[in-house]
Amino acid sequence: MTRHFTDIDDLSAGELATVLDTASELKSQVRRGERESLLERQTLGMVFEKPSTRTRISFETGMTQLGGHAIFLGPDDIGLGEREPLKDTARTLSGYVDCAMVRLFDHEDLETLTAHATIPIVNGLTDDAHPCQTLADLLTIRETVGFDSRVTWVGDGNNVAQSFVLGCALAGIDLTVVTPNDYGIDGSVLERAAELGARPTVTNDPTAAVADADAVYTDVWVSMGEEGGDEKRAAFEEGGFQLNEQLLGETDARVLHCLPAHRGEEITDEVLESDRTLVWRQAENRLHAQKGLLAVLCGAL
Repeated sequence: MTRHFTDIDDLSAGELATVLDTASELKSQVRRGERESLLERQTLGMVFEKPSTRTRISFETGMTQLGGHAIFLGPDDIGLGEREPLKDTARTLSGYVDCAMVRLFDHEDLETLTAHATIPIVNGLTDDAHPCQTLADLLTIRETVGFDSRVTWVGDGNNVAQSFVLGCALAGIDLTVVTPNDYGIDGSVLERAAELGARPTVTNDPTAAVADADAVYTDVWVSMGEEGGDEKRAAFEEGGFQLNEQLLGETDARVLHCLPAHRGEEITDEVLESDRTLVWRQAENRLHAQKGLLAVLCGAL
């Protein structure tokens, strides 16, 4: 049966550990100047509706490091859902490549592709979920503060937050989510987290939420293509959701951000450039975490 990766809870806790263990070993090999061609002669098709920096570079580099090849298909190359039905694209890709990574707007389009593909489909981002980012987040947390730490999400209950909630539940991380009242995590995601055994603490008080945190994670307040930005920004500004030195106070909390950051909005330049930050390690770990995932999905282990 073909395995797809549409969100982080497509993995079991044991499979998550395998992906992260593999990522750690592959990362160590890079540090030692070694390469293991786990995906030699395999091809990854990369389909993009949204622009990307980290997603494209990390997947393309990752396939090269694993001995494989990646093909970039941008909006003008494939015209996803315009030139032909999505199910036809899924079947065609299945005849050419060994795996596909898709970065889309509509999560339902991802589900259509997975329903008709006979190769693994990896969610490189949709409006509902960003599980590849969560893999990098979990790898970073495991390397630094550990899974027994207290982590706080500060900001919008967006696609990154929703996958992170599920990832923390899967890893057994003590998570607090603090958002304005109208911008929280979708109830269905909280239920999925509960089914995994660890529903997060939910609040709208940023000061209390970060007071005892070992790590604090934030993201942009207004996502790519989202409408009503001015009203939304006002809610976050008035609620004190900016990640700044005043909010972090006397804590020793490390700082996470998935990037790109809107400096001076959800996070200050002072915090992003401080010794607290894990952001650049987190960004690099996209590469290693995704290599671990591809190795597992493509049957290289």
